[in-house]
Amino acid sequence: MKKLKMLAIDLGASSGRGIVGTFDGEKIELNENHRFSNDPVISAGQFNWDILRIFHEIKNSMRNCALSDDKDIASMGIDTWGVDFGFLDSRGHLLGNPAHYRDERNIGMTDYSFGIVPRDELYRRTGIQTLDINSLFQLLAVKKDTPELFDVAKDMLFIPDLLNYFLTGKKQTEYTIASTSQLLDAFARNWDYSLIEKYGLPKHIFRDIVMPGTACGKLLPQVKEEVGDIDPTVISVASHDTGSAVVAVPAKSDKFIFISSGTWSIMGTETKEPIISEKSSEYNFTNEGGYGRTIRFSKNITGLWLEQESRRQWAREGKKYSYDELSDMALTAKPLQFFINPDDPRFGVPGNLPKRIAEYCKETGQGTPETMGEIVRCIFDSIALRYRWTVDKIDEICGEKIPAINIVGGGTKEKMLSQFASNACARPVYTGPVEATALGNIAAQAISLGEIKDLAEAREVVARSTDMGQFFPTDTQAWDDGYERFLKVTKL
Repeated sequence: MKKLKMLAIDLGASSGRGIVGTFDGEKIELNENHRFSNDPVISAGQFNWDILRIFHEIKNSMRNCALSDDKDIASMGIDTWGVDFGFLDSRGHLLGNPAHYRDERNIGMTDYSFGIVPRDELYRRTGIQTLDINSLFQLLAVKKDTPELFDVAKDMLFIPDLLNYFLTGKKQTEYTIASTSQLLDAFARNWDYSLIEKYGLPKHIFRDIVMPGTACGKLLPQVKEEVGDIDPTVISVASHDTGSAVVAVPAKSDKFIFISSGTWSIMGTETKEPIISEKSSEYNFTNEGGYGRTIRFSKNITGLWLEQESRRQWAREGKKYSYDELSDMALTAKPLQFFINPDDPRFGVPGNLPKRIAEYCKETGQGTPETMGEIVRCIFDSIALRYRWTVDKIDEICGEKIPAINIVGGGTKEKMLSQFASNACARPVYTGPVEATALGNIAAQAISLGEIKDLAEAREVVARSTDMGQFFPTDTQAWDDGYERFLKVTKL
């Protein structure tokens, strides 16, 4: 077959990339053609995304295609983080920069919302774990602080849908990104309009939901004039980045645990239908949408942020080390000596994390980690044991031991953590691809274009396109003992 080229725009909370994927009928080859920083801006006391700068950089990636051998790209798709959105007025103009999910306007909105709809009812209807960043709570903050926005807003579009609109003029809301809002009926896979009405939110701003793989359309004439001689079809892929990453999990069977590993670790399993029960509510699991109307039954775990922010603190103190050097230090530290709950709120904000980790260990009667190696070892041991807690709960809720774990994303570069995950969870761990989100984005485009049959075949293509790593459990008794102490320290 003629090689098929597609452009994936992969936007993270701190950077974005344009990646051209070339499919030859057997494998997908990725080549990055543009990289840029994504820098939020504080203006007038609000933490905002610089959405027009992001759009400008997307067009730069497209222009790089037009000026190269990649001018024949057949399609393009955008994936981003979840929950955030922008408003359009009746003329289709943007009503201000979209707020960042870490903006302070969200403070207190969860408790406020539970006064309108009890927490148990909200979970029963949506199946989404309660996080104060969810779109529901952001919308309630708008209603409370700037209700005049609702008087002029005609449409609400999530970040990838908004960017697709800028490219094509088409307004549509893709399912996987909408599922992060906590406003979808989990089983109907559509807006829960009675819930929206209960909260007093304007129903007319919610656009019709489309499934991933739905075409948005061709580029607007003014966009084509800016970017040059390319003519891609814009496709709404699984536009939540974790949704795209899970498309690219090269699992050996249809029962698997996935970890999308990076700053956050998103850990879960793929199911046909939502799992909404007393146990899933008690353990605060979420049911987000996946490709092919699947459900990502998962939990957010603080991941490599802990090491990243610790490294930044040490650099501020003049101690600059690579991640490999920090891993080497951790391997020389005593194993399973210190533990933290990675999801303790004190570790979720920037600053002196090594100091906070040491204080946590001292407060919980463990002694005090003093060296960088001990701090990093504490971080990796604790993340791995948090994985153990999570996988045990998934097994309990699903009623069976799911046999293997697939780790995808940038975190697979931390081989030590992958081995610890295997040890802690007592099951094999398979790693790769590193570029899972981009591969999933490209694979969804190829399915939409009819070049890949379905999700199962897409995963076979990803497996052929990826150098996989594999890790098998060792020292399981020591990790079992460590897990018991971890539970006592963290009170999980």
